[in-house]
Amino acid sequence: MTRLKQTWLFAVQLLIFAIGVTPQFATTDVQAQSSQAKTAVSTQELATETREFLAKEVAAHFGNIKTLQPPPDRVFNALTVGEFSWGSFARALAAQADLGGNRTIAGKDAARAIAEMGLIESRQGGKAFAQLYSTLALRHYGKDLSKNPVWQSMNESERKEWHSLLDPTRFYDAKKRQVISLPENYLGVAARVAAMSYEMGVLKDKAFLDSVVERAAQQFTDGAIYADDNPPTGRYDRYSNEYARFCWDAAEIAGRNDIKEKLKPSLKIQMKLWWDLVSPEGYGYNWGRSQGLVSYLDTLEIAAFVGQHPEFRPAALTEIAALYNQAWRWIRADYSDKTHLFTVFAYGRGNYAYISLIREWQQTGTGLGKIILANDEFMEVLENEKVTEFPAKPTLGEVARFEFFAKGKDKQEGVWLVRQGAIRFALPITVGPKPAISDYLPAPFGLPGFSAPVEEIYPSFVPFLTLGDGKVYAASDGADSITPGADARSLKFLNSKWAQLGSKSGERFEIGLTSDVEFVLENGKLARRETLTALKDVEIKLWKFAFPSTASSSYMTSQNGRQTFFLQGREGKSTVSFKVAEGTKLAVVASGDGRLGKGVLGAIPLHLVAETENIKLASGQKLSWEITVEPK
Repeated sequence: MTRLKQTWLFAVQLLIFAIGVTPQFATTDVQAQSSQAKTAVSTQELATETREFLAKEVAAHFGNIKTLQPPPDRVFNALTVGEFSWGSFARALAAQADLGGNRTIAGKDAARAIAEMGLIESRQGGKAFAQLYSTLALRHYGKDLSKNPVWQSMNESERKEWHSLLDPTRFYDAKKRQVISLPENYLGVAARVAAMSYEMGVLKDKAFLDSVVERAAQQFTDGAIYADDNPPTGRYDRYSNEYARFCWDAAEIAGRNDIKEKLKPSLKIQMKLWWDLVSPEGYGYNWGRSQGLVSYLDTLEIAAFVGQHPEFRPAALTEIAALYNQAWRWIRADYSDKTHLFTVFAYGRGNYAYISLIREWQQTGTGLGKIILANDEFMEVLENEKVTEFPAKPTLGEVARFEFFAKGKDKQEGVWLVRQGAIRFALPITVGPKPAISDYLPAPFGLPGFSAPVEEIYPSFVPFLTLGDGKVYAASDGADSITPGADARSLKFLNSKWAQLGSKSGERFEIGLTSDVEFVLENGKLARRETLTALKDVEIKLWKFAFPSTASSSYMTSQNGRQTFFLQGREGKSTVSFKVAEGTKLAVVASGDGRLGKGVLGAIPLHLVAETENIKLASGQKLSWEITVEPK
């Protein structure tokens, strides 16, 4: 007998989503119209479009800055007081002055303004990316400081302040050969600052430069393909790719061809991973601390890098150009011509805590700077290789494979890559900055209809278990063993050690339970099946699972012990089916404008939540359940 229950959001909720359209909606429309209009893109037309946009917007921002003494706390009503805000814009301004061909912008000479922006960063203790972007800004005006207009605009006292800005020991401990209280990828930042500082004659000690560059590249030169961003916990995400590129740039300036040779295997494999991860819209790494706009900007920067270094290209240049075009379309749609800002704080958009409102202007400045340089480099490659036009959209082949990041004795890590018709996702098995944090759970990131709430400790596609002692655990943060299927259309992983909420990143605990998880692709569906086995008598006070969805409406049917939800929203339709233990309660929860409703690319209106209380398993007893998702 079938029981049909219709579940709709309140009218006010629908109205909110109707008026709170995210850039993702706009981008889809833009791309659809572009696709209907033409199937090929002119290199010259794209170059002209991007260059005109960048010149206009950098000039608008520079013109909105009326004085730097004192610096305004807002530009276009966005706060400028966040970390490396001025360094970010200085880099964008210098890049535009250099590559745009006109050092007079908005009727003002940019050189002295860049000098003053660097002084702002130096005086407020700016470090790491504040230093990198300031160093890049100075370098755009010439490596010979005796002829560099920015340097020549300063007196000796001001130059001393800039000297400290060009010194990586602000955040790098030369004795310990380690960055100070920062993730491992910041070694790449230190190496680039040191290399450019040496190149411009500020840093004189070549032995020190070699030491920094060697230390930065150490994981790769020791044979690692992927860099652990927090050794020895095993944190793997997009920073591994960026880190390797930073090491390459530093080694190139330092003349360390020996290091570049050892970086080549990593860069080649990491670029292949990126190509297999990226969506047809140009969205790359879709898990971890740095997503949303950054992931689209990554595509531009990676395209420029592999364009300049053909040995690392994972595909034909025309296909990379098509992907570049798609990423640019999203970025352009995400930029508001009215506010002159990227809409990183639009309704439903979530960000890691480090991207707060005080860094809104910094996000735009960083974005503009990245686009200017990547665009100049990539357009030059297309022109040099006589690519006058390319497809509007890339042809991305089907993918089903598992890539290991690490195979430790006690813990394995990696990512399952799937691109099969309507089903596409990346399922990482790795460690986050906090145990069981949503952005690093073994969940199918990028699967249409599914979206994890940003930086939340939440059972997003992975159950949380509250045991009798009140502590909460998740079968996440690596696995005891990982076994991909022979055709990589299935994946099994086992955990006898569990992440504990509130503990340290990378810690795993034996709790008297094992979790055997199997993911299977079958008939256009993704199924997750899990079996818990008690190694001793165990009391589970609460078992909780959530499927956060981009859908804005749903209805449910129940038949033969299986409950099925039919969802519909901005990413189309999907069907989610549960087969759970008796007594499990299933509910549709509307997230509203709360933290659980914020995703990296837009709102997460509905959550399907399953809960079971007071489960008692005797030693040897098993508990099994499954969820099946079918995007349409």
